Parts: sequence; structure tokens; C-alpha cells
Amino acid sequence: MTQTRFDVLTIGNAIVDIIAPVEAGFIEREGMSEGIMHLIDTDRAEDLYAKMPLGRQQISGGSAANTAAGVASLGGRAAFVGKVADDPLGDVFEADLDTIGVHYNTSRLKNGALTARSMIFVSDDGERTMNTYLGACHELTERDIKPDEIGGAAITYMEGFLWDPVEAKKAFVLAAHYAHKHERAAAFTLSDPFCVDRYRAEFLDLIRSKTIDYVFANVNELKSLYETDDLGEAVREIAKDAEVAAITMGAEGAMAVFNGEVVSVPAFPVDKVVDATGAGDLFASGFLLGLARGQTMDAALRTGCLAASEVISHIGARPQLDLEELSQRHGLAG
Repeated sequence: MTQTRFDVLTIGNAIVDIIAPVEAGFIEREGMSEGIMHLIDTDRAEDLYAKMPLGRQQISGGSAANTAAGVASLGGRAAFVGKVADDPLGDVFEADLDTIGVHYNTSRLKNGALTARSMIFVSDDGERTMNTYLGACHELTERDIKPDEIGGAAITYMEGFLWDPVEAKKAFVLAAHYAHKHERAAAFTLSDPFCVDRYRAEFLDLIRSKTIDYVFANVNELKSLYETDDLGEAVREIAKDAEVAAITMGAEGAMAVFNGEVVSVPAFPVDKVVDATGAGDLFASGFLLGLARGQTMDAALRTGCLAASEVISHIGARPQLDLEELSQRHGLAG
């Protein structure tokens, strides 16, 4: 077995979130529906980006990248694989991960699509109108999967959102192959009920074929996977199919299913839920790092819930507090 270089390596869509306030009338003038997420093409992405005020906030995002950021904040050794273009926003994405200590060495896309971006326009009343351009992040291929990186990670974790592009699917499966070749675990998150609806049979095959060892889902995603409204039934089914399943339950906490057993923990209380964006991503950070470092299922679940509680207490999907210090205060470091 190759020596462990990373606790957790994540693979997913590399997206830059760009947030800017706009004056009254801008949303209507640009033909957007306020409060709605719009998928846009390259021309529209360039046009809207040029119209954003200079005071815009730019930070790297994407589900799996958020999970890697959480692992790093918890004191873990994190790596991320995802595609950006050789452009200014690609520079932003790479610099952000470097600053927070996440290893990132995926080659840039040249002479092709632009770096993916989610342009978020904030109205005076706080309403957020999103315009998402997926661009370069959907150009990930098998060539971007490095055997030495995957083999050096205790756990390789991938996002279901990456299952859309055909070439990225191949990269996904190859990464799982390299993980198993080096006797490491491969994990993935179902990401969204709409992803599950599109790819239910393929996701079940990934789990049942043991291509994937650890599965992450929220309650709605798990129910969708097994086409049932009964959570108990869905839990019994995933217990048959997956080595480990981690299920988030919002304010009710989280559970892990393994070896026919179910372990549940409550959510950590927060004064106010400000923004639930990234809660699942950060739960995965804590749970994955806990498993990578040999914590019990109970401790790994509680570490995940603690990380999630921090990120929902403020706007944005990246932790603002030092999660390692926070986990130490709660007796969860290690």
C-alpha cells in the first residue's frame, strides 16, 4: 500500500462564485427572473461578468472543493481535482485553494471553455439571483486522474454533479479503480435529488458493483434513490448495498449505516441558520476526515455535524472559523 499523502482527495466541479450587489432595475433590465438560478452560455457569461461592479467578491466554490476546504480547515491533508481554464478566474480558483492549504495540480484547459462561474446578483432586499456557467469544469477527463495522487489518499470522494459529462464519468470510475488498486476507499455523494432522478440506475450500479464504498446523501436524495417515501425502507436498502452510508437529516442530525448497524447523532445547535449552502459539503469534510483518521462512526458523525453547524451560521459555503480549533474545543480532534 502506498504511503498516505492525503487524508481526503475530492473530485468535482471547479466553480468560482462571484457575488455582487446590484442597483434596483438591473435584474429586470437584464431579463432575469429574480431569485432564480439561470444556466447560461459562454457569451452570456462574458457579458454579465463584464457588467458586474468592481466591488464584487470572488471565491472558489463547487461542492467537492468546499469539502476539501473543510478538511483543510479541520487540520487534515486535503487535495482537489477539478478543471478550470487558463484565464483570470482560473487564477482565482487556484490561488484560493493554495491559500487554504488544499493541494491542487489539475492542468488548465487551454483554448476552450472559460472557467466555470456562478454569478450571484444580490438585490437591495437581499434576494440572490444566480447565473451559472459550467464551462471548463465539465471538461475533466481520465488524463486528469493521477494514479499517484489517488493512491496516496486515504479516501477519494467524488460528487454526483460530475456524473453529467461522459468524459467526466470515465474519470470518476478510473479514480475509483486507482483507489481500490492501492487498497483505498472510494466515496461519492448523490449531490441532488435531480441528479438521482437522472441517473438512478447508474448510481445504484456504482454502489452495488462496489465501484463506490462510501455513499453520502440527505434524506430526500436517499428516498429518491430507492423510490420510496419511507426513510426506514431506504435505510434498510442502502444497508444492503453500501459498505458505509452517511445520511444527513438537517436539524435532526445525521446517521451512518454500516455492517447492518445504524448510528445516529443530533445536530449541533446554532443560534440562527443564516445560509444552509454548503451544509452537506462540510458534513462530508468532518465525516471523511474522521474515517480517514480512524475515529469511531459516532465521532466521525459528530465531527461532520459540527463542521456543518459552523457553515450554516453565516453566508457562504466555506468555513469562517478554524474548524480544527472548534473540534478541539468539542473534544473531537484526532
